Amino acid sequence: MFQLGKTIVSEEIIEKDFVCNLSACKGACCIDGEAGAPLEEWETQKLKEIYPVVKPYLRKEGVEAVEKQGAFVKTAQGELETPLIEGADCAYVIFDKKGTALCAIEEAYNQGEVDWKKPISCHLYPVRVQDYTEFSAVNYHKWEICDDACTLGKELQVPVYKFVKQALIRKFGEDWYMELEKVAKDLKK
Repeated sequence: MFQLGKTIVSEEIIEKDFVCNLSACKGACCIDGEAGAPLEEWETQKLKEIYPVVKPYLRKEGVEAVEKQGAFVKTAQGELETPLIEGADCAYVIFDKKGTALCAIEEAYNQGEVDWKKPISCHLYPVRVQDYTEFSAVNYHKWEICDDACTLGKELQVPVYKFVKQALIRKFGEDWYMELEKVAKDLKK
């Protein structure tokens, strides 16, 4: 672990390799697990704001989940997440012709319909950020459904932090990322 500003960062994001391999996993991270995507407080307002524009991209089941649960949910522990369809798929998941899970929000973004790509936790994956009062912990999350992404990352020699560069900049800023790159170079020596 090392400190960058008000973040404590796991060296695993530099040491581990990762490149999403959607052709292998079919977007399993959006349909597996017991919870929706973690959301920041401000993202809940953004979801409510863009929902009317994203709604036409959603599957019928996704629309029903959002209409019933809301654009986001608050867990018993007070955490904010995207709603799920019957406890499984994220409500914002859609599928392409090959059966690969995609994000309806990101599709609307790619079409120029909204100005927000998707929740930062999704964009950052496999990096997870836990905010505390005095600092944020930045960690690599290992999940067996991403084994193919680890294999591809190793083959292409792309460390996690480079794979999620745009998301890290979106979360922490360009200066923070430049400092991370300096630490990475020092660690590799």
